[in-house]
Amino acid sequence: MLDVKHNKCDNSGMKENVNLNAQNRLIISGLLLSTILIVFVAIFAIFNIQKMIKEGYQGFGQGISKTLAIESVELINGLPQSQVKETLKAHSNVLISEHKDIVLIEFRDNEGNLISSTKDITPDGKKVKPAIAVSSPLTIPGKDESYGSVLVGLSGNIVEKVISTARNSLMTVFSVVWVIFTLVILVNTFLITRELKMLRDGVKKISSGEFGYRIEDKEVSPEVKELFNAFNDMSGRLHLYEEQNIDRIMLERNKFESVLMSIANGVVVCDDNDNVVLINDHAQKLLEVTEEQLLNTKIQNYIDTSENYCFKDKIEEFKDTPLDVIEEKPIEFNINVDNRTIKSIMSPMFTRSRDYVGYIIVLIDMTREAEMDKMRSDFISNVSHELRTPVTVLRSYIDTLYNYGDEFDDNTKKEFIGTINQEIIRLQGMVNDILDFSRMESNAPMEKSLNNIVELVEDCVRQIDVLLKEHKLHLNIYKDENIPTFMFNYNGISRALTNFLTNAIKYSPEESSIDVAIRNLSESNEVEVTVTDHGCGIAPEHQKKIFDRFYRVENNTHTVKGTGLGLHLVKTAIEKYHNGKIFVNSTPGEGSTFGFILPVNVESEIETVS
Repeated sequence: MLDVKHNKCDNSGMKENVNLNAQNRLIISGLLLSTILIVFVAIFAIFNIQKMIKEGYQGFGQGISKTLAIESVELINGLPQSQVKETLKAHSNVLISEHKDIVLIEFRDNEGNLISSTKDITPDGKKVKPAIAVSSPLTIPGKDESYGSVLVGLSGNIVEKVISTARNSLMTVFSVVWVIFTLVILVNTFLITRELKMLRDGVKKISSGEFGYRIEDKEVSPEVKELFNAFNDMSGRLHLYEEQNIDRIMLERNKFESVLMSIANGVVVCDDNDNVVLINDHAQKLLEVTEEQLLNTKIQNYIDTSENYCFKDKIEEFKDTPLDVIEEKPIEFNINVDNRTIKSIMSPMFTRSRDYVGYIIVLIDMTREAEMDKMRSDFISNVSHELRTPVTVLRSYIDTLYNYGDEFDDNTKKEFIGTINQEIIRLQGMVNDILDFSRMESNAPMEKSLNNIVELVEDCVRQIDVLLKEHKLHLNIYKDENIPTFMFNYNGISRALTNFLTNAIKYSPEESSIDVAIRNLSESNEVEVTVTDHGCGIAPEHQKKIFDRFYRVENNTHTVKGTGLGLHLVKTAIEKYHNGKIFVNSTPGEGSTFGFILPVNVESEIETVS
């Protein structure tokens, strides 16, 4: 048993030695790298200092050369040529004797001939080679005339001494720094290894989810003790946060997803890798996909009903555009899915700290708006065409009567005038439709008064009696007893009923009948008026849209002329201004029944629609 224990101890010691050796290797590697770095910095610094000293020495020599040139010109200016050489030589000897670093001074004329030169030999007989030689021109001040040039040679002894001193000083400084740095590393490594190991173990506990773990802070330095206390406080707070806030976080997330899912428009959320991370129910309906089909897939891979990658090009454009530009003006485009026009708005998504995390695509069903735009376009085209026709007829007939009226008999003139009158009535009807539409769209008030609906029906029938005779039609009126008198706008209801009657006449075959019925719906306190014809009827797909503005039925059976506003105006007058109901029942090939229901208990005499 003892041997086993000793073996265990030995194994443990071996592991510690292995760990210690690994740590030592790391420290030694750090010291080697630090040494190489310090040596490199020292060499670089010494090289730069030498370079700067030499450049400064070069400038020093240039300054001496220029100064000597100026002094020499002042000395020889105005002297006879015979005295120039001696004067320059004497002045050169004085400078060399005063400045030990100057070893050579030469004066030459403009042709390069030597005028005067000091010997570059030291008193002990050794020849000195100048380290730096600098030349300057001997120029007379204020004139372009020159005596020649002067050459000054410097021995460079001062430079060598300065460089040697600087190099030795820097090497000493860097050596001291290296020793201190090494000692600091070793001491710090020895002091903080144990504390770091304790902190490392604590961090591992926290990273594994063991919130609330505490580090013992005995026999540690005050600074590390503060760090351990901060760690213990953080661990305790994380434990408390885990207990108290996980449920709340999940609740907030569920609330966010619930709000997003309930938005009326479609929403697709993608991360910065283009993966779909969230899609609400409305977006699934618009794109005709399920959550499983699109979630965690690339949005660029979505294909619409025309087998086009409808998002691919726009996402590339999104990524090529700066985020601040897209944030101010999101990218908008339309896609088509199953005959629906969907407006897509793509904008970037940021966190509170303005970090980009992806983008959001908002999908808006614009099918209805697209249809309305087409209807408006068709309306403008239809109105232009319909207005041009009566105007052309009127102009033609009036021009004929004006120019050739004397040649026509009375019957022909009467026929022309009758045609003109019909076209004027037709033109007036279209203009009235447009004006009524404009007035109702602007929510203009509509006055109501106490009227008899039976009398209104009879008046409308009398107005269209001529049309009935022209088309050889019979009209029957059926009415209940005790039809009440109630409040409604006489002109508005009259126009609505007249529209029903003229449409019935237009689509009824000759020798057929039209039935008008007035019923008292006493149980709901309402009155119903219907107009039934036995014409071609209306297909079911048109019955849902026939009261929409600008909508016109055009097929082999119907060729409707007009503005496309008549039935829409009827719907607006009945439902918007009278709070009533409008309906149509039709069977293709058998006929149609148009009708409206008006409430009897209207409280106010004047109603303004807002």
